[in-house]
Amino acid sequence: MRPLPDFLPAEHDPRDPSPWLALYLDRSTPLPDSVKAAWLKDCSSRSRQFVLPLLRPLARGLIVLFQLLKILLPRSFNRPYLLHRLLVWGLKTWVSPEANLLILRHFHAGSVILRFIGNNAGVGPIDTVPLRPQALDDLKDLAFLQHDLNLYNFIIELNQRLDAQGRTLTKPEHLDFSMVGDDDQFPVEAMPNRWSNFLDLQSAIELFTPIYQLLMTDNDFWRATNSLQLDETIGIYAATLLGMPERLVLINNKHPLVLMSTLRAGYRLVLHGLATEMLHGVLVTSKRQHLAGASTRCSTTG
Repeated sequence: MRPLPDFLPAEHDPRDPSPWLALYLDRSTPLPDSVKAAWLKDCSSRSRQFVLPLLRPLARGLIVLFQLLKILLPRSFNRPYLLHRLLVWGLKTWVSPEANLLILRHFHAGSVILRFIGNNAGVGPIDTVPLRPQALDDLKDLAFLQHDLNLYNFIIELNQRLDAQGRTLTKPEHLDFSMVGDDDQFPVEAMPNRWSNFLDLQSAIELFTPIYQLLMTDNDFWRATNSLQLDETIGIYAATLLGMPERLVLINNKHPLVLMSTLRAGYRLVLHGLATEMLHGVLVTSKRQHLAGASTRCSTTG
């Protein structure tokens, strides 16, 4: 039996079962134990239980207020470098180690997923800016903005090349897993863990979303919000290449062609992060199965 994280009960009480223990022990999703433990510890925190319900209506009210302000002054608050430095300060000062770890992992996992699709699509290399931050300070160089640009540019260039070749995306005869690590870990430094680092992931995102809106142009904010609609798109690409359409059930952030209000951007950003971890977990599992199958074939042939 695998060891349980410290925040989980040591024993199961049938009269008072722990929902977090049930989710941790469940293996229906491809999340590795370390990621699942960080995710569930964050979800079960007092911050998410007590701070999030108070913070969410305030944050959404600010989104409405800032939207009205942007109508009157559409480009007066475009300060992307200030935004990223402010976000990094907030992450280092107030956000929990588990939430910060998940945020840094998101950039690594997203880069792996795009490279996997690009390498296996048969259209040649697709250039995006690699995002592999090892520390929170690495996010200062416009990492959040570049993350959205990478996604849009990748989809546009991929489909332009497929159109030029007169074909659609199909499963290749041989899959390239060279960009996928042999395990689920990324080279990430230890996160700040002071008394002030208590804020959970969803509360942090709800708080930072109106700040992002205020210090970016209205066009940048809407583009970032609408990029969340593309989770299913990326999932379809990966599932097509893997020949595993059933895995799409793990990716759910609404239909790509039905754009949603920016008021729910914080919640949907959390779904985006989880969808990315799920898809990366699928790739790691598929690589292990691929290597095991190749090893079996070699043994049989030999």
